[in-house]
Amino acid sequence: MALSSDRQSLIPSFLYSTSLTSKTLAAGNSNPRFTSSPSAAAPNKSNFMIPAPSEPGKIEMYSPQFYAACTVGGILSCGLTHMTVTPLDLVKCNMQIDPSKYKSISSGFGVLFKEQGVKGFFRGWVPTLLGYSAQGACKFGFYEFFKKYYSDLAGPENAAKYKTVIYLAGSASAEVIADIALCPFEAVKVRVQTQPGFARGLSDGLPKFVRSEGALGLYKGLVPLWGRQIPYTMMKFASFETIVELIYKHAIPTPKSECSKPLQLGVSFAGGYVAGVLCAIVSHPADNLVSFLNNAKGATVGDAVKKIGLVGLFTRGLPLRIVMIGTLTGAQWGLYDAFKVSVGLPTTGGVAPAAVAPELAKA
Repeated sequence: MALSSDRQSLIPSFLYSTSLTSKTLAAGNSNPRFTSSPSAAAPNKSNFMIPAPSEPGKIEMYSPQFYAACTVGGILSCGLTHMTVTPLDLVKCNMQIDPSKYKSISSGFGVLFKEQGVKGFFRGWVPTLLGYSAQGACKFGFYEFFKKYYSDLAGPENAAKYKTVIYLAGSASAEVIADIALCPFEAVKVRVQTQPGFARGLSDGLPKFVRSEGALGLYKGLVPLWGRQIPYTMMKFASFETIVELIYKHAIPTPKSECSKPLQLGVSFAGGYVAGVLCAIVSHPADNLVSFLNNAKGATVGDAVKKIGLVGLFTRGLPLRIVMIGTLTGAQWGLYDAFKVSVGLPTTGGVAPAAVAPELAKA
């Protein structure tokens, strides 16, 4: 399929999968992995481009509909998963704020049940659902946008050579925007979950929070939130893409394009779970800071470090967060890619584009 400008270069499609349409390669390509179509036009060596995969009635890669689909997928993957693990999040936050009372995961659930009953396990679910839906929309939608944008800036050869740098830059850029959307909801959520009696939820908690600390108080935790979420998201996307690439390269004997959709989605979940464990470790100190600052009025980062301690920043509540974030991230990638597949898009991740770059250079 013909494209109108160099801005629609196809290199980013290599960052998604190894499957190429029959129109992508000229006849006589020396790489036996790819076959050429008799109808394929000979490439222009000075401006060689491969069109993004597209099927009749399906969404075209990197079109406005593509980014809209990724945004919806992000809403579903982040909003629903975070809401589902609200009980774990409640115990985790309270272990960070009051470790003398919530001494362990099991005792934390016991204390919560004894004091607040079953309803207490889902306190703060509305700001969780809305906040992380907004964050997911920006996180995944803008990640796909920035990954394509930075790949175009780098050019085909550099995009293949420095793909991990592109994953890191694209995810960091997206998360800066996503956290601005999340921060007000996160502030109210933490206050509702860690201060019983403060409010029932978002509807009464938000105005009460604003009356107490002003509208800007909702963004008091933005910098620590960036400190938690940007490293988390960089690890989440870059490690996921790398892990999935390694799975298809070393653990699965058939090319990704020949794997069934359920198997591809299974790879997405497995890659996401491992990536989530790494994310939890990298971002945990900042997570403790966010919980402390949003719970204590007028508190500073220095106050948090003094009370929690440097070791506590890295370890307090970490086992529970590893379980929570590992499961959460695996489920998010599974849901996100399942939605992409449902609208005719490829799953995320694949074999390293570096293996293709030399062949393109010979074309």
